[in-house]
Amino acid sequence: MTMKTNLMTAAAVFALSTGAAFAESHMSEAGNAMVGGAEMMPDMTIVENASNAENLTTLVAAVQAAGLVETLSGEGPFTVFAPTNDAFAKLDPAQVETLMMPENQAALAEILTCHVVAADADAEAIMGMIAADGGTHPVETVGGCILQAEVGSDGTVTLTDERGQVATVTQADVYQSNGVVHVIDTVMLPAE
Repeated sequence: MTMKTNLMTAAAVFALSTGAAFAESHMSEAGNAMVGGAEMMPDMTIVENASNAENLTTLVAAVQAAGLVETLSGEGPFTVFAPTNDAFAKLDPAQVETLMMPENQAALAEILTCHVVAADADAEAIMGMIAADGGTHPVETVGGCILQAEVGSDGTVTLTDERGQVATVTQADVYQSNGVVHVIDTVMLPAE
């Protein structure tokens, strides 16, 4: 499988985990997705939209500290599995504080790019890849991490990182001008 195919699969997995009823509850009157109380505008970049979402402030601060703002504001396409503030809160607070220090920019960038796929992969595409691979699809990220995308018996899409941590897609298919975002509940980490 190519990296693009793997990335597309991961994006689809996150998108499908939310289910139609959940996705409908996160729409503005204009039909745009709502994330963290903010309307996500499809003509804005991933970084611009994430900066407006109250539940993604830690992610935005980390993207800034890692020097990835320009990259994720670029043309793309990108699929981003966006961990919420609550996802970051599951980590050791001292670890997060240390990662945000300028001298640890490379380590932080490695973690964050484990959430990025160099493709525009919506839920339908991801689900298709999972089905085609017999229920589990490996997703290679820009950071070199391999995430395993699956659909649970309850229909939720999950990603498992190289350390065995499992993230559930809580909101899928948040379209941006340079890709698509799938909100997740756990920070994915590279192998130790």
